[in-house]
Amino acid sequence: MRFRLSSQGIASALIGALALAVSASVAPAAPVERYGALPTLEDVQISPDGSRLAFATVLDGARTVIIQTIDDRSLLAGLKAGNQKIRNLQWAGPNHVLITSSTTGYAMGVISSKTEWSVALSYDIARRRQTDLFQGGDSRLRRMNVVAGPPMARTIGGRTIVFAVGEFFPDHVGRLGLFSIDLEGGATRLVDGDGAEQWVVDETGAPVARAAYDEAKRIWRLEVRQAKGWVACESVTATIERPRLLGVGPMGRAILVADPQGENVKLERFSLDDCSRLGDMGSGDFSRTIEDPVTHRVIGGESVAGAVRYRFFDPADQAVWNTVAGAYPGEMVRLVSWSDDRQRIVIRLDGPADGVSYSLVDLKTHSARRIGDAYKCLTAQDISPVKSIIYAAADGLVIPAYLTLPRGRDPKNLPLIVLPHGGPAVRDDPGFDWWSQALADQGYAVLQPEYRGSSGLGWAHLSAGFGQWGRKMQTDLSDGVRFLVKAGTVDPKRVCIVGASYGGYAALAGAAFDPGVYRCAASISGPADLRRMLAWTRQRAGRGDSSVLRYWDRFMGASDPNDPVLATISPAAHADRITIPILLVHGKDDTVVDYEQSRLMAGALKAAGKTVEFVTLDGEDHWLSREATRIQMLQTLVAFLNENNPPG
Repeated sequence: MRFRLSSQGIASALIGALALAVSASVAPAAPVERYGALPTLEDVQISPDGSRLAFATVLDGARTVIIQTIDDRSLLAGLKAGNQKIRNLQWAGPNHVLITSSTTGYAMGVISSKTEWSVALSYDIARRRQTDLFQGGDSRLRRMNVVAGPPMARTIGGRTIVFAVGEFFPDHVGRLGLFSIDLEGGATRLVDGDGAEQWVVDETGAPVARAAYDEAKRIWRLEVRQAKGWVACESVTATIERPRLLGVGPMGRAILVADPQGENVKLERFSLDDCSRLGDMGSGDFSRTIEDPVTHRVIGGESVAGAVRYRFFDPADQAVWNTVAGAYPGEMVRLVSWSDDRQRIVIRLDGPADGVSYSLVDLKTHSARRIGDAYKCLTAQDISPVKSIIYAAADGLVIPAYLTLPRGRDPKNLPLIVLPHGGPAVRDDPGFDWWSQALADQGYAVLQPEYRGSSGLGWAHLSAGFGQWGRKMQTDLSDGVRFLVKAGTVDPKRVCIVGASYGGYAALAGAAFDPGVYRCAASISGPADLRRMLAWTRQRAGRGDSSVLRYWDRFMGASDPNDPVLATISPAAHADRITIPILLVHGKDDTVVDYEQSRLMAGALKAAGKTVEFVTLDGEDHWLSREATRIQMLQTLVAFLNENNPPG
């Protein structure tokens, strides 16, 4: 992987009230283009000494990494990513920035299907030199230049060492291994390659714990490193959900594990000395953990369930964060990065006062200054209000949801877009959502239900979705429509459904199995023929039984592609029942839901004499990672909605 190093034209892009914000790569555009554009300020990471920032932006239509000083605003580097999709930035010591990116492609001789591969490079600021993270090392290891997860940087004896999980091929069989890379000397060595999938490295650079999962036996295993080698601490039967190895606990000498067995996720502690259980630290369904930047111990976590919440284990840390967040009443405040002494903190703000922006909080000087807007072409006035609501499904299950209402319109008798999330076992985030905001800007109310089967709301809500793919998971959506109609908020004759991934399936299923509710439906990268989807998934997994197939069995009620139940819930098998216009959009580089799914659905609709539009996004993945195709999708969607459900 190579990023293009360039300074020309980049310095002039760094503008804003504090000269730390970045300019947009294009002139102000039409509303849809403004909402579809990639962020012009993202993943703002502060250096360990608190003197520099690294962040991602867009220049000349390309993702670019900028590194600059904070106080005198000097540009240190600009690295254009080309076709690479930037996924993560992090500092490794004071002079290196690690950039993880991904691209879609084939690895001949390794896997026959198209896959999303993540790679990482290190940029040396002093030498103005970039190096592939896995460059060098023993060629006999037959190692791929890919990483599985973000690298881990440690300072050992004054040197910066990075630990990364990568794939290598002992005896021509692929296996994950833990590698160490000396960023100064470039030496790469295999630290451990004994079949684990996750490792924890302490502040001294010692691997102290690892986890492995046996698909065939359905066993998750925790091991800790002791003087005599790796010792098994815990062995758990885990059909689908399995414990997560979070890191070293806040007091050291204990490993912290998130155990999902039961109604709530528990934070369990295991001694690194003798494997004994040290008791739990309460519930903690963290969307991400927070580490001390020096000791790399887990000191807290972020949870997202209706609102963003932070839990720090130390009351003093909690008090500091409460003070920081409390300085922005009415705003959603998120911790992005902080200096080693935790005195300079980069936060992301989301709310009515500033829209979506980044600020730098200095605890030493008790001051804060704005870094810049996340979306330079959007202001707070461009963002529609979002509120949390709840409603009851037909069987009484409580469904939380987010409702976005168009600015400046009386919230009565509005046209509605139902926008179910993908997954299905994920949930929507209460922060800025570019899809719902773009649609609200057109004049639509937007409903985002946390239908049964969504995660983050407890086991009872998740398990209520088992076997309900195309059934109660579907009617949970139309029950939300009926709730808003009864409240007088929306016009029952002006409702469409739009979604991506599972949400795309839900859009097609709404058209096929829930007649009379919607007047149009749009599926972006959604499954349509579940029999072929499972066959494709099984082929990629290379086995007839895997946790992925068990996951689909849980929600669909079938894991065998030949199970007749799949035909009953596949929209492509019931295209003749659809009476409303359909839009299909699919990225050609999708590695999660096969592009063939939308092609099959389009063919079934045309054969049944139905109205369908099918748009291919060339070079786009499952996540709409590229700006041009992301905008293309929004433009196509808005045109389709304006024709079939005009907001006026």
